[in-house]
Amino acid sequence: MLTGKQRGYLKKLAQTVQPAVIVGRAGVTDAVMQTIDEYLTANELLKVAIQEGAELEAKETANQVADELKADFVQAIGRRFVLYRRAKDPAKRKITQRMQDEM
Repeated sequence: MLTGKQRGYLKKLAQTVQPAVIVGRAGVTDAVMQTIDEYLTANELLKVAIQEGAELEAKETANQVADELKADFVQAIGRRFVLYRRAKDPAKRKITQRMQDEM
């Protein structure tokens, strides 16, 4: 669970990040979940975009994905949302380390 300060810091970092995953009309498929999982494992912070034709709500979709992948929901704006998951490998905890240094 993220604190308000941590969430604010992650929002600040996410401003410059482009969406790495795009959810299409088919919704959140197993392939999309696998891609999100792999990206979070490698990078900790992920921005996802939902395609215009998809009938999904960003916040609802983000919470569903976060619950399933044991990630933290950071924010949803429009058709985009941001997720964070602390890296299991301490060597890959770049964002986690910077966040702790800032706090």
